[in-house]
Amino acid sequence: MSVFSEEQIQQLAHELNQSEKSRVQIEHFSKRYPGMTIEDGYRINRAWMQIKFAEGRQMIGHKIGLTSRAMQVSSQIDEPDYGTLLDDMLYTCTPGQVLDIPSHRFIAPRVEVELAFVLKKALRGPHVDVAEVLDATEFVTPAIEIIDARIEQFDRHTKAMRKVYDTISDNAANAGIVWGAQRVDPLTTDLPWCGAVLRQNGVVEETGLAAGVQGHPAVGIAWLANKLAPWGEHLQAGEIVLAGSFTKPAPAKAGDVFEADYGPLGKLEFRFT
Repeated sequence: MSVFSEEQIQQLAHELNQSEKSRVQIEHFSKRYPGMTIEDGYRINRAWMQIKFAEGRQMIGHKIGLTSRAMQVSSQIDEPDYGTLLDDMLYTCTPGQVLDIPSHRFIAPRVEVELAFVLKKALRGPHVDVAEVLDATEFVTPAIEIIDARIEQFDRHTKAMRKVYDTISDNAANAGIVWGAQRVDPLTTDLPWCGAVLRQNGVVEETGLAAGVQGHPAVGIAWLANKLAPWGEHLQAGEIVLAGSFTKPAPAKAGDVFEADYGPLGKLEFRFT
């Protein structure tokens, strides 16, 4: 049973939209509404996306978060979460050049290392499996997710960490995607063994393998297709799906230069300006 009326859902969605525009974080919804549920979080998120669509934004895909066991334990859940990718979130790197990303677009940006799946076929749950995901994927490519927090991560008064319901409301903390490296065939590439080294201002901050995403990055794509089914939604051909981070998030600020080196899959180089 939801603790929210439709009017409250709309109000909270507008608060998120205003926070993003003003770059001023808001307090935890879960503190204001202690009975809040995961479903309530997704309802608020969907209402916020409808506001975005009305403002002219277009959906280009989805992101999956909280894919590692450690993140799920810290968030006190037993499954990932997901959010929506919009057209103004996409930044494309040119090989050999450092891409400029305007830091004023974000409040507290952090960088995560991932793989992105681009679909050539629709995936409809509730019984999608990894083999179907690989068959439906046109290509896999390195991608950086820029996450952000319109809802403050730690309560300004109690310092308590926000709950997963808050994160889900906040579009699963999604704010941007950087891509532009090699595109590989998911059927002939050993995706779990795809790895990356993330350098920040020349210093190695994170390393990881895509196997850190539930053993295989396609597992999350199948999970998402199945989770969307009860909402009457599905993954569509042409969509980008971020499979989940296999590194810890690296905080970013204006002036920081990042290099995500995926070895044979190429590099993504960008700076926050």
